[in-house]
Amino acid sequence: MTARRRIVVGISGASGAALGVRVVELLAATGQCELHLVVTPAGERTLAHEVGDGALPRIAAMVARHHASADIGASIASGSYRTAGMIVAPCSIRTLSAIAASATDNLLVRAADVQLKERRRLVLMVRESPLHLGHLRAMAAVTEFGAIVAPPVPAFYARPATLAEATDHIARRAIGLLDIDLGISMREWQG
Repeated sequence: MTARRRIVVGISGASGAALGVRVVELLAATGQCELHLVVTPAGERTLAHEVGDGALPRIAAMVARHHASADIGASIASGSYRTAGMIVAPCSIRTLSAIAASATDNLLVRAADVQLKERRRLVLMVRESPLHLGHLRAMAAVTEFGAIVAPPVPAFYARPATLAEATDHIARRAIGLLDIDLGISMREWQG
């Protein structure tokens, strides 16, 4: 029997909270993952506004542990607590900038920093447009540290008929960056 892979999912305050919800849903459905969730206060507000008041309790029920953003002493704040990676979906510019500066003042940023220092996969679904030079420099910095910057850009070649289809495809692409097999192949470009 294969051990369940520990995955950390962070949700920050950028628009696109449905992406974080879909990432949790897809990973939970595999039965392969021990999920750890951390949501910033701004992420909680955005989840309630964009997805609904019941969104956070619903996804919190799908994970092994829902950590408080202020709990910088949580298990996922330590490199000795082995994980298979982390996805921040969506990743606000504030969170991106804090990761780039190693400003570990909350658990989401600390957990992301741990992924980098331990050379584990960190996928940041940065959600902002347009971008100024400071944003681009922060993206370059985290990339140099080993993170994968994966803005949630829809794949129009998949011809999504609904926003839910586009969200699903984007979430599956991000999960694929952690080398997790969801058991259902995503529509790939065939040329």
